[in-house]
Amino acid sequence: MAIKFQYNKTSLQQQEKQLKIRVRALPTIKSKESALRMEVKRTKDKAEVLERQLEEHMQSYDSMVALWNEFDASLISVKDVRMSTRKIAGVLIPVLESVEYDVRPFSLTDRPSWFMEGMSLIRGLAELGIEAEFTRLKLQLLEHARKKTTQKVNLFEKVQIPGYQDAIRKIKRYLEDEESLSKASQKIMRANIEKKEQEVAEL
Repeated sequence: MAIKFQYNKTSLQQQEKQLKIRVRALPTIKSKESALRMEVKRTKDKAEVLERQLEEHMQSYDSMVALWNEFDASLISVKDVRMSTRKIAGVLIPVLESVEYDVRPFSLTDRPSWFMEGMSLIRGLAELGIEAEFTRLKLQLLEHARKKTTQKVNLFEKVQIPGYQDAIRKIKRYLEDEESLSKASQKIMRANIEKKEQEVAEL
């Protein structure tokens, strides 16, 4: 991105102002990027743990496949997922508060004794799955924000700050050259006037 400027004092002041804004903002953006990087790593680790736990739970249920054929899955379903939001390094993130279930009444005398345990297992599995999904979503949002922040840091550090510094250098050099030229031409003009005055005086 080329910095647009003109060779005059007004443009010089504008370039200096823009440079100052970016130099002042850079440490804040860098610390935000660092915080997001740490949070992305933490969330990634948590997501991997949850995925592993989910996998282990699923495998442990595989051994009870014969029993699960007897289980009436319509007895329990997820009714509502309550969530809130909080800001992490300026990014709004969903937070899982609680999971509500719809449990249909059933008679323990008509059902196998392990049905209550089955209900508890399904509830645990559902909560683990929902938490894993929330963590994946959180990770996506954080990674997106981290990428955008890194791009901004790079834009400021590698493009805009050097660009404004270069523009300021060029304008200053031009104005100095212009001033030197003006002084030189004034000197020549003064010398010419003095020469003419001398010639007149000699007549």
